[in-house]
Amino acid sequence: MKPLENFNSIVDKMMTYEGGEMDEDEVIEFFQELLDRRLINSLQGSYQRTAALLLELGHIDLQETK
Repeated sequence: MKPLENFNSIVDKMMTYEGGEMDEDEVIEFFQELLDRRLINSLQGSYQRTAALLLELGHIDLQETK
C-alpha cells in the first residue's frame, strides 16, 4: 500500500468512527490499528482516552516491537 493510500485509509476510518458508523468490533479493530501503527499519541485526547479504556478492558493490546 502506498503511503498516501495508507493515510487516506486511516482518515476514512476516523471519519466513519466519528460519524458513529462503526459497530463495536470495528471500533476495537480500528483502535488496535491506531495502536499498532503508533498513531494514537498523535491524535486528540478522546482517542487516547478511548484507547486507554480499551486497553484496560483487554479489548486491545500493546504489540511487542521487533
